[in-house]
Amino acid sequence: MPEVSKAAFDYAKIAVELSLGLVGTMALFLGLMKIAQDAGMIQALARLLRPLFKFLFPKVPSDHPALGAIALNMGANMLGLGDAATPMGLKAMQELQKLNPSKDTATDAMCTFLALNSSSVQLVPVMVIGLRASSGSQNPSEIIIAAIIATTCSTIVAITAAKFFSRLPYFKKSHPPGGEP
Repeated sequence: MPEVSKAAFDYAKIAVELSLGLVGTMALFLGLMKIAQDAGMIQALARLLRPLFKFLFPKVPSDHPALGAIALNMGANMLGLGDAATPMGLKAMQELQKLNPSKDTATDAMCTFLALNSSSVQLVPVMVIGLRASSGSQNPSEIIIAAIIATTCSTIVAITAAKFFSRLPYFKKSHPPGGEP
């Protein structure tokens, strides 16, 4: 019994140290995102990504706030900040819902964004690197190439699936009236 108690307290201590390290990383990147947003870099990023967004979300107007929120979400996901990407993803989904004429049915843009967000290309998996570093890894960043390859493949599959299913007659029947074709 003493070994169980000792292990429980030891791992509780490790969990707290790990959580505080992750909170610090998250606070740093959320602060950087807020500075980027206030400096207008988010709008510039949305303009830069406009051709990609036109392909992914053809029914969303090019100057709609949803695209800025999607750009922020994608940026946070590319940095591997899944938790930091969540508020931006929720904001993007709220903005996409404003374009939805049938509030109880998701549009193709919403489904595509969900697939994109869930698969998310990660260029620098900061959280994984932080976890590996705090766990004592000798080379915590060696995961970067594998993460880029794996997440690129998952994103390609997710986008392909979203575009494919949106064209199937079964799913076209559920498109919101007056919304996307």
